[in-house]
Amino acid sequence: MKIIILLFLVAAVFVVLNLSGFSKNIKDFFYVLSAPLQKALWGAGQNVSGFFSQMAETKKLQKELSEANLKNQELLGQIVVLEEFKKENELLRRAMDLGLEKEFDLAFCQIMSKDVSGDSILINKGKTESLSEGMPVITEQKILLGRIGKVYQNFSEVILVSNKNSSFDAQVREKEIYGVVKGKGGFEISFDLVPKDKEISQGDLIITSVLGGVFPKGLLVGEVQQVNKSDVEQFQSAEIRPGFDLKNLDYLFVITNF
Repeated sequence: MKIIILLFLVAAVFVVLNLSGFSKNIKDFFYVLSAPLQKALWGAGQNVSGFFSQMAETKKLQKELSEANLKNQELLGQIVVLEEFKKENELLRRAMDLGLEKEFDLAFCQIMSKDVSGDSILINKGKTESLSEGMPVITEQKILLGRIGKVYQNFSEVILVSNKNSSFDAQVREKEIYGVVKGKGGFEISFDLVPKDKEISQGDLIITSVLGGVFPKGLLVGEVQQVNKSDVEQFQSAEIRPGFDLKNLDYLFVITNF
């Protein structure tokens, strides 16, 4: 501020000298005497001007950088959306390769949340998409997840096969061995009420049967991990590993008609 005032005073003096009738000698003397001061003040003035110019340039660069960051965020958002579309298309293509759309009427859904403690999940479709209680829920590999429980306007609860309230008829694939799949909680299921005279082994695959009519026939439930047989019991049972991996599951299908 002081520098600006000094510049103003020097300029005023020059104006007065030029407009007044001072002799040429006096003017020359003043010019010579003030030359160093003029040079210093001029340089200071240029520095001040350069400072404000630099500030303006910095603000301009900050604005451009902010706009570039916003653009980058927008592009990243678009990339995420495109990746999701790509994932959905790949899943739908795999489902079509298996011919699921020829066997069933399907609703394609996305998982909204997973309740590990309750062996249930929420999906992003409900009454608006004509979903109703009891509809089977499967993966694109035709693996049974469970059934629709409560239905809301725009989302639904899915009761997993491992839920303690889950129970349905099933059989050993390629064998005439029938039993009942029961949820035990904690993503554990069992294959119970199997006649003791029937031979089941570790590695056998359990699929849904036509008995009961709860699910379509032939959906994969899981794989036998351990067979439990007792001499005093009329039936035998087996521990089943579910066929799905909920941790890596984002999309699924609801069978709306079969």
